Parts: sequence; C-alpha cells; structure tokens
Amino acid sequence: MPSQLRAEQLLAAILLSTEDAVLSFSLDGTVQTWSPGAQRLYGFADSEIIGEPLARLLPTADAPAFEGLLRAAISGEFPNQETSPRLHRDGSQILVRLSHTPVRDDNGHIIAIVENGALASRAIQPAGEEYLKLLMDQMPMVVWTTDIDLRITSCLGTRLRGAKIRNEEWLGKSVYEYLKCSDRHTTPIVQHYEALRGVSSQFEYKRNNRTLELHLEPLRSPSSAIIGCVGAGLDITERKKNEEKLHYQATHDALTGLANYREFLDSLEREVRRGGRSNRSFAVLLLDLDELKTINDRFGHLAGNRALKRLSEVMKEQCRVTDLAARYGGDEFAVLLVDGDPGMARQIACRIEHALGARREEPRLSVSIGLSVFPDDGRSVQELLEAADRELYQRKRGTRDRVSPARAR
Repeated sequence: MPSQLRAEQLLAAILLSTEDAVLSFSLDGTVQTWSPGAQRLYGFADSEIIGEPLARLLPTADAPAFEGLLRAAISGEFPNQETSPRLHRDGSQILVRLSHTPVRDDNGHIIAIVENGALASRAIQPAGEEYLKLLMDQMPMVVWTTDIDLRITSCLGTRLRGAKIRNEEWLGKSVYEYLKCSDRHTTPIVQHYEALRGVSSQFEYKRNNRTLELHLEPLRSPSSAIIGCVGAGLDITERKKNEEKLHYQATHDALTGLANYREFLDSLEREVRRGGRSNRSFAVLLLDLDELKTINDRFGHLAGNRALKRLSEVMKEQCRVTDLAARYGGDEFAVLLVDGDPGMARQIACRIEHALGARREEPRLSVSIGLSVFPDDGRSVQELLEAADRELYQRKRGTRDRVSPARAR
C-alpha cells in the first residue's frame, strides 16, 4: 500500500516546481519561509532572509505602505493583488506583481501572510552612464567638465530654464565662448582658473534671468594630477524668489509697503557705524500723522488705514531712491536720508508736508515732522531719535490750536 503524501511534502514539491517567488511572513513583517523562486527573483538565499524583516525588500519610500498592509492584514482587509517595486540583492529595483493570501489558525484568526510574486519588469540599474544621464536630464541642474584649456569636454543636464543651447553644442567650446566673455577675471571664469590651481568654490551666479548655485572643483586624473575642472550648477531661481519674498515680508509693513520698525533701526545702526568711520553726515526724519484718532473715530478704521497709505505714498514719491522710508509704528513714520545735510533734510520734509496737503481726498491730512542730523544732533541711534522726537513734538504742540483736518470737513 503506497504511503500517504503528507501536506508538508506536497507543499515543498509545489514550492520547488513553481517559478514564482513564494514566501510567507508573520504579522510583524518577519520572513518565515522562502522558496527557490524567491531566491531567483530577489537574489537572496533563504539563509540570508529567513528571520529578517521583509522591509529589506522594500524601497524606503514604500515602507509606510507596507506597514499599512500589515495593519490591514490583521483585519483581513489587505489587497489581494498589486504591482509594487521591490529591491534585488544587487541594489537594483524590480517591479513585481504580487498576490497575498492569509494563513489562518483553527479559530479563523490571521496569523501569517503568503505572498506570491512574479517579475513585471526590471527597473533601471542605479549605475552606469545612461542612468546618470537620465537622472540629470530630469533635474534642474547641469554638470560639466573642462580640459586644462577650459574647453568643455562633457556636459549632462538639460532642465535649466532659459537654456537655449543643447548639450552636444557645448562640447569643444571654451568657457569663454559659452559665457560670451573675454575677461578671465569675470565670474565664473575666475573660479574655473582657481579650480585649475586646486581651489574649490561655491557661489551664486545669475544668467538669463535665472539664479544658479555653482560648485567648481579641480578635475583630477587617477594619479591625482589636475587635468581640468568639474562644475555643477543647480537652478535655485524659485528658491531665491521665495527667500526674497519672505525677507520682504519680514522687513516691510504689510499695510503701507514701507520698511518696518526693525528694518529701519537696523539700517540706522549700520549708517551710524558707517558715519563714524567716514565722518559723513546723514539725516533722520520722524513723522506723525496729525489727528489719526479723530479720523478713526469719525470715519472708521478703514478711513484711518487709507490715511496711513496716503502718507506712505507721498513719502515714496518725495524721497530719493537711496533713502529708506519706514512705518515706525501706529501713526508714526520715519525716513533715513543717506548723505543728507540739514538743508536737504528740511527740503524733503517740506515737500512731504506740501504734497500731502495738496491732495484733495477727504478727510484732508497734515503731518508733523522732526529731524536730526548726524553727527551734529547725536552720534548714536538713541541720540538721533531723541533729537528728532523733540523737534517733532515741539512742532506738534505748535499745531494744537489749529483746526484738525478731520473737523474742517
């Protein structure tokens, strides 16, 4: 009488005969069984993988999805079939068609998962010139090499916006030709020459309305002799725009668009230090919008905000490009007049007063202004602000008997 075939013998025969990768893992993701087909597909021998986490076969980005599979397996709601990337032992990625079957105990509880896998396609090997070229063509950057005469010998990368020259058109051209520049002391030509002397550099470079972060290194032969340059340029235009936007928001008043209090004080401190070194004068104006509280009370805060913006517009119109106009706080404003003397400072103050008064919008506005000049009125930030503040409130006291613009309507 023939002996009865045991279940484990049948299972072993099936695993040996199938070309598919069959494995099982527990609910904590530990590999329990590993078929010859799994070894052929993934490259790992059973001694290398049994008892190890199945996560060894997963690209880093897929780890959260696998954890979700384990959680779903406990409730029996995991997908039966899917196509997913897996890692081969040699480090390459392969695309595998997977199916999962639960293993249940006598009480019907899921205690493990059997996974059946078949190769869908092999991903590009993470090595070799073609793979590198593919990567570079998808990145906002360019990498190039030159010989000792700064002729371009290789170039990878095509995603630089505004670049009108194809990579093959670079080859054989000198860095001078490409940059349309004959001055060896111009950036980034000077950095290429520094690389030929063994000096590395990293710097920002603007070209065709784009901002690049460039890295230049000496290109060395296997014997370490310098045979040219190797450079990499990363397009950081959008990053710079975001940085400039954040810097503007941090240094400017949102309502008026003028510099804010902190930016004004920082600029004034720098000007005090510069004035101390060069003994050159500059002036400070402090301005106070008259009767803002009355405008807010009678016409509302929106009218008050419009009044503040009207004064800021006048300040922008009447100040020079080199001056810094700022909202000092509330109804107070300030102007830093670089290289300003007392005569010029009073002239600009008068222009602001007259231009604001000449506007026909209602309610009519006026402004009180005090000024100070370095070094006559002080040699520190505090002394200059206190001197301008004293004159401002002397003038403001002189206008208290006048009818306010808001009441004159």
